[in-house]
Amino acid sequence: QVQLQESGPGLVKPSQTLSLTCTVSGDSVTKYDTAWTWIRQPPGKGLEWIAFIGYDGTTVYSSSLQSRTSISMDTSKNQFSLQLRSVTPEDTAAYYCARAPSGMGWDTYDYWGQGTQVTVSS
Repeated sequence: QVQLQESGPGLVKPSQTLSLTCTVSGDSVTKYDTAWTWIRQPPGKGLEWIAFIGYDGTTVYSSSLQSRTSISMDTSKNQFSLQLRSVTPEDTAAYYCARAPSGMGWDTYDYWGQGTQVTVSS
């Protein structure tokens, strides 16, 4: 019954902030040892891990994106969000949220959102 759904604008202008929200149903974002993850896939390229936020609020970021990235959680709404600042066209990608459950490793995802296409263009 776990479902994840991304939401946010599909078009962002260069230098602005990309903001996405993942709404979780059928599970709690505070579930023990669970990490909530943002991943992206640029056109024609492979998946790129962006960041995760753990059930206890722990955050870990990709070193290549850390300076521009924030991940946060709203427990009252059972959702988590991504902000990627100072975007360029290189940030154009399909963005996914995913769950990394307890006992399966931080790089193992059992549930994914459908993904949302974000285009960075003026």
